[in-house]
Amino acid sequence: MIRRVLAGFLLIVCGALPVSAQPSTLIPTEAWSAYMERFVDGSGRVVDTANGGISHSEGQGYGMLLAYLAGDRSNFERIWSFTRTELLIRDDGLAAWRWDPNSTPHVTDVNAASDGDLLIAYALARAGAAWNQQPYIDAARRIARAIGRKLLVTDGSRLVLLPGVSGFSSSDRPDGPILNLSYWIFETFPVMAQLAPEFKWSEAANAGLELLSIAQLGPARLPPDWISAPASKPVTVAEGFPPVFGYNSLRISLYLLRAGIENTALQEPFRRSWLIEGGGTPAVVDIPTGRVLARLTDPGYRMLASVLACALNATPIPEDLRRFEPTLYYPSTLYLLGWALVAERYPRCL
Repeated sequence: MIRRVLAGFLLIVCGALPVSAQPSTLIPTEAWSAYMERFVDGSGRVVDTANGGISHSEGQGYGMLLAYLAGDRSNFERIWSFTRTELLIRDDGLAAWRWDPNSTPHVTDVNAASDGDLLIAYALARAGAAWNQQPYIDAARRIARAIGRKLLVTDGSRLVLLPGVSGFSSSDRPDGPILNLSYWIFETFPVMAQLAPEFKWSEAANAGLELLSIAQLGPARLPPDWISAPASKPVTVAEGFPPVFGYNSLRISLYLLRAGIENTALQEPFRRSWLIEGGGTPAVVDIPTGRVLARLTDPGYRMLASVLACALNATPIPEDLRRFEPTLYYPSTLYLLGWALVAERYPRCL
């Protein structure tokens, strides 16, 4: 079943939105301008306003992808320029993940974060093909190869995507590998396969889908943010991490939909928690007890539930979510990614 789903997803992504396609502007100019004004400074640094004003590879990758989806070539280049000069300082081709304006040196953690690297490479590849910019494609290929070399590792029979180069593998921890399933940005995998075909991207994507199907833990059957997934043992919440379905795993539903994976079994925990029990509002949930720790009422988080309702039931996006008002970096980013998906694939909901 997992392999059949992935095969369908590859066809959908590569067929409906091939790398070489020039997209229409999927993010309204007014919304993108508001995002830029709030979260992107003059140097191209994407600012995490809820996390001490730091920047990170994830945010730079999101910013580049959103600029591409907004058709904004000049600001794409600006965000890429900061990313290239300030974060791509490792000797293995990956980005350092954490940059703090209040520290010297600014990079305070040189470890890589695979979601950030995937987003950066993916955005470069899409923009390079659409705007005929070979240097972007060349840079994307270098990063894709570095991800394949350093972050795709075999553990037992699984080819998994490590969250970072250091600290997560079975050689780093007795309960390793430690994985974060929200780092599997499924729409990027077919593009990575085009950039670096020497690596088994489809096998890694299959492993992510398989893990999602078996990491539905606790009474709520939701995936924890951080899991321990040794090949020979059951998947559990990773020791030393909060045992929650939280701000990381919230984006998994959107990532599945953006990749064209409309698998109702994988979406069922989100549907139940958000649409049935939460009335359209996602929540942070304690995995062991299933208890709701916090309902997340920010428009960006509510947009995740609305996009899911649209995809599953053709439910229109609520009127109060049809105008973008930036709040904090992370939910505002998810809002625009969700909006772009609806505009492209589910316009009936607008």
